[in-house]
Amino acid sequence: VSKLQLSLKDQHTSSDWSNLPDELLRIISSKLEDCFDFIHARAVCGPWRSIFPFPSWLLRTSYSLPLFDRFGGFCTLEKFPVFLFVGGVGPDKSGDHKVTAPTSINVADCQIIPLGHRCRMVGYDPDSLSTGYRGVAILPLNNEEGGEFIVLIGYSHHMLALRSTEMRWMEVDNCSRADCIDIVTFRGKFYPVFTNGDVFAIDPYTLETTPLRPPQIAGCGRLNYLVPYGDDELYLVERIIVRNGVLSFANMACRVSVLDEEAGEWVVVSDLGDRVLLIGQLGNSSGNSACSAKELPEGCGVSGSSMLFINEMFHDTFPYKYGVDTGSPEDDLNAVAGG
Repeated sequence: VSKLQLSLKDQHTSSDWSNLPDELLRIISSKLEDCFDFIHARAVCGPWRSIFPFPSWLLRTSYSLPLFDRFGGFCTLEKFPVFLFVGGVGPDKSGDHKVTAPTSINVADCQIIPLGHRCRMVGYDPDSLSTGYRGVAILPLNNEEGGEFIVLIGYSHHMLALRSTEMRWMEVDNCSRADCIDIVTFRGKFYPVFTNGDVFAIDPYTLETTPLRPPQIAGCGRLNYLVPYGDDELYLVERIIVRNGVLSFANMACRVSVLDEEAGEWVVVSDLGDRVLLIGQLGNSSGNSACSAKELPEGCGVSGSSMLFINEMFHDTFPYKYGVDTGSPEDDLNAVAGG
């Protein structure tokens, strides 16, 4: 059994998977290839969950951090894995468009795509106007499990760092004075992005900062997102907002650049190949990721060289096809910049 793809909804069999002998289940368990096979197996039925252990790699990790006056009550950092569950893709003819709770999804029929890890500060809502906290990330300072680490947090107009060897907060110098809106990690460095469009690379050992601000587009504002594609590429997605125009979150031009680390600059790309960029709402544990369109099921409505904006204002989700001439002036960056 190399890949476990069992469906409780299969109409062509009456097998009761819960009656399989434990000896056979243990043999199946020894043949599973990765943690996602275990997730699929555990979703088959209740008795299987006692045989197939929950993968330790999927457990959350918590860090108790020292307090400081800006945080007040407590300070707990949580790191957890994030996945994209894709299953049951097809036309909805039921007329009932209720959003299914994630805890009620039957993952036995789902394809599971890993999207890395995310961090969040427990008890802090980045959407609340009562806090200046925006974004947090953690990096190991060695390759040992449970070894030294460093945390970077954006709070109001400040970037604060904490090393596990010292367990005290220090301010990062020579960084943007604007509000931080998100922090991602890529190839062992921190990359915070700010409300004014600033982007910085921060070395976790020296806390040295390097500005990576993209070129301006005349007459336009923008909202920037950083999207890592594993350790292969770091994308900068700019949603262009034409000043004095009609604001529409579903109809904006986008410009995508990829980081050239050696040159220390962003290089605009005309298409994304087979990449699909998944862009979440900015803030606590939001998470931006990318995957290959080949990992998505056929007929899901999203193809290569696309972006999927998730959990937008009013909880909308919509796709954006990049590098395609739509014929609309609003989607033409050259027309926008020249106008």
